[in-house]
Amino acid sequence: MNFVLDLDGTICFKGQPISEKIMCAIESLTREEHQVIFASARPIRDMLPVLHQQFYNYTMIGGNGSLIYKNGAIKKAHSFSPADVKNVLSLIQEFKATYLLDGDWNYSYTGPADHPILQNVDPAHLAKRVPLERFTSIVKVLILSSTDNKQLAKRLEDLNLFVNHHANEDVLDISPKGISKWSALESLGVKSNSYIAFGNDANDLTMFTHAFHTVMIGYHEELSTLATERISMNGDVEQEIVKKITTLSAYQFCNK
Repeated sequence: MNFVLDLDGTICFKGQPISEKIMCAIESLTREEHQVIFASARPIRDMLPVLHQQFYNYTMIGGNGSLIYKNGAIKKAHSFSPADVKNVLSLIQEFKATYLLDGDWNYSYTGPADHPILQNVDPAHLAKRVPLERFTSIVKVLILSSTDNKQLAKRLEDLNLFVNHHANEDVLDISPKGISKWSALESLGVKSNSYIAFGNDANDLTMFTHAFHTVMIGYHEELSTLATERISMNGDVEQEIVKKITTLSAYQFCNK
């Protein structure tokens, strides 16, 4: 069985690396011949620091599906089209937005120096912060502030871009047309109903829609309608995740 695991708020918390006990549970999945795929809103350069080096050869989906990493290297990077870049930058200017913009490795940032998002950007100093004009391709845009996030989101959606609104942080997470965690799984040859998904937020919706079995960490209203089961954030959530991974690893699933 495939196990597809989101990172932030699902198996790692408050920007900290995945705990030793959860990493041991994930490692046990591999020993039992399950395939593990990490799927995050983070770009690859920001996924690596929260993982132990022993997981660097695992398959990773970054940037909500815009980046695919296998065998220690980025294999695919899905960029915004030149027309979409022009439109997004025009809206950024119109709504006086601040942003974190990602290429396949480097990034550009215009937000405040004390924004909590910045704490999780390139913590291992693997990339460079570069001006916008240096980018030849853009794979993800995170709007940190604007004069009207709700209206900006609508205008972006009118461009058929994939927009996630992370309500807890009040940021807009924008991916290229047709790009999501599920589109990345499809490109890796993963079939519907062939994987177990762990997630916690709106960017996990497409991944949950096509999963055989889903585990929601905490509570998200939209995601809850697709969740097979839920792990509460009350109590020792990490120990509950370990128990759930262990239980699902041993269970003999049959395709629907």
